[in-house]
Amino acid sequence: MTEHLVFLTGHLAKARLEGILAGLGKTPFTWEIVDIGVKVAALMTEEIILRRLPRTVTADRFVLPGRYRGDLQRLSDTFAAPFVRGPDEVADLPAYLGRAGKPVDLSRHDMRIFAEIVDASALPIESLLVRARSLAAAGADVIDLGCLPDTPFDHLAEAVRTLKAEGLAVSVDSADTGELERAAEAGADYLLSLNEDTIGIAAAYRGTTPILVPAIPGDLESLGRAIDAARAAGIAFIADPVLDPIHFGFAASLGRFIEARRRWPDVEMMMGTGNLTELTDADSAGVTAILSGLCSELSIANVLVVNVSPHTVRTVEEHDRARRIMFAAKQDRSLPRGYDPGLLQIHDRKPFASSLEDIGALAGTVRDANFRIMTAEDGVHVFNVKGHWTHSDAFELFPFLGVEEDGAHAFYLGAELTKAEIAWKLGKRYAQDEPLAWGVAVPEPEKDRTRLAEAGHTLRARKDSA
Repeated sequence: MTEHLVFLTGHLAKARLEGILAGLGKTPFTWEIVDIGVKVAALMTEEIILRRLPRTVTADRFVLPGRYRGDLQRLSDTFAAPFVRGPDEVADLPAYLGRAGKPVDLSRHDMRIFAEIVDASALPIESLLVRARSLAAAGADVIDLGCLPDTPFDHLAEAVRTLKAEGLAVSVDSADTGELERAAEAGADYLLSLNEDTIGIAAAYRGTTPILVPAIPGDLESLGRAIDAARAAGIAFIADPVLDPIHFGFAASLGRFIEARRRWPDVEMMMGTGNLTELTDADSAGVTAILSGLCSELSIANVLVVNVSPHTVRTVEEHDRARRIMFAAKQDRSLPRGYDPGLLQIHDRKPFASSLEDIGALAGTVRDANFRIMTAEDGVHVFNVKGHWTHSDAFELFPFLGVEEDGAHAFYLGAELTKAEIAWKLGKRYAQDEPLAWGVAVPEPEKDRTRLAEAGHTLRARKDSA
């Protein structure tokens, strides 16, 4: 007889749970989902379940979220069927059920990345081309040439034409109308940034798309007049209410984006994220995730990304991964959680692969002199047939290892124990002889080379088709 499983969940996880179970395909069990009426599944209690789960619902097994902490036996007795805890994370459900599950699809997104080369006017064509190729390989869809105040950009037209010949989309960012006109004449795809006073440039050059901003900083009325002028002239455009830095109008600028979307529900919009990622001393991945989530909620399909500060060196890769995660979660009507670890660069959701009990049991079975290194909540563990030692400081473990006369072995153990200590202190997953995973902050070398090669192939294909 086919087993029937009933999964109890909350509002936020229901759609994702449905998608994961449907993705299992044909299963040796039947299933149904019951929304128990709480927002977050882990917050359901024994009393809530007793009160809200209809007695007419029958199952061979009721599966609860892994973080449920109530009395399973009382529930089992009440409903005459076993209640069990599933995995902590809904993404781990296929493995819990012994199924491979449908892999997460991160191939799709709905956001265009403009990657700005802020000092483009100071770079020769060859250097611009190298930088542009690198940005495209990292995930940029448009290469933005930044024009510096009081800095001649005599090779602007040549730069635009060269990048276009490579198959790249190009935008030019300048406050100088003369530079914008030269860029448009050379075939630039986008112009940043026009306003109600300069919208005439876009009317004169119909082959380019303007990004519109308020002529008066922070003034949505000014942006509205630019939008009206563009619509009246039949010009396709993108609107940018402009995100301001923290303590210089950040909160108010968030409100502008929300109000702009309310006023113009169908207008294509842009957000420049650099005023947060560049001007805040915080790891940029988290900032990028939050801003990408805001863009996802407001259907903002364009972001302008800047990398000037060394701490934002991977900002294009971070935006690329964030847009894919947010798109997948939005499609699933789910939280952006459990899709991909690429933005979890410093910490891991599950840093310890084994419990203290598991490590102790494994150490008790070792019958050779080879050292095993593992981490748990209490620190770094190293053990072999001669003993089992634990400490939070790798240096404190060295006296027990007996490798003073074996340089190669000492070097290996020093490197591995230091790596394990770093992982333990940060709350990252450690596996002996494997590199630590840093998400998109440090792409795996082979994947990095493959991606660059694929990007180069794509560029050549675009050039050939052109």
